[in-house]
Amino acid sequence: MVISFNYITNHVKISTISIHRKTTASCLTHCNTAVIGLNSQKHTAMPTNAHKYSILLPTYNEKDNLPIIIWLIVKYMKASGYDYEVIVIDDGSPDGTLDVAKDLQGIYGEDKIILRPRGSKLGLGTAYIHGIKHATGDFIIIIDADLSHHPKFIPEFIELQQKGDYDIVSGTRYAGDGGVYGWDFKRKLISRGANYLSQVLLRPNASDLTGSFRLYKKDVLEKCIASCVSKGYVFQMEMLVRARQHGYTIAEVPITFVDRIYGTSKLGGTEIVQFAKNLLYLFATT
Repeated sequence: MVISFNYITNHVKISTISIHRKTTASCLTHCNTAVIGLNSQKHTAMPTNAHKYSILLPTYNEKDNLPIIIWLIVKYMKASGYDYEVIVIDDGSPDGTLDVAKDLQGIYGEDKIILRPRGSKLGLGTAYIHGIKHATGDFIIIIDADLSHHPKFIPEFIELQQKGDYDIVSGTRYAGDGGVYGWDFKRKLISRGANYLSQVLLRPNASDLTGSFRLYKKDVLEKCIASCVSKGYVFQMEMLVRARQHGYTIAEVPITFVDRIYGTSKLGGTEIVQFAKNLLYLFATT
């Protein structure tokens, strides 16, 4: 079996990762080889700082994506010289995601890959809350595990935050060089429509209210979460609304969002209906 992962940004294919495997164990062996190769390479690391970054990875049925996303996170964080940890919050995936995560922990180390699984699918918002409880960093980075968000942008988030001491740095698909690749017209229309409606009703001072790739100061994230009532996908939108209410500063980094390669989207009709209900609730109460 051959797994090929192509990342496209600014209409140019910039990298390809191929992992040949017959079993999960074989896949992880190749990942381990990649790690050894990475460690043996000489990187010119950027100046480090005294901060630690906790990267939250909520997962549900992501066994094929998890080895790649973690390899990429490790690659870019090591090259940048920042202290970090990856916290995997698996919601009882039936596809063996947690088993893959355990093997990855053996490869990269228990100090870098932290496993905090839950017994069942309890929602994205509560997954973040669960992850924060176990985070030892003073900054929290939230990124999707399905490869929609490329970890190469994480150093840009950190650099921008340091430059302006911002409370939140959010990835945006709808400003600057940001964009979306791999969605059909219907999906793009729904996303654009939801974002536009949210902008009109909620005035969040951010161009991408429905995105989920962000960096927060830990104490800021904790305060925003304490103000939120949403638990599903609307949680991301409400977070920026509450941040505006609290007067927190928000900066943006243009990102390229690429539709998942493996697995299926968790967004369905139920989530869309819930989004509409919560949007009206936030409009009425903020």
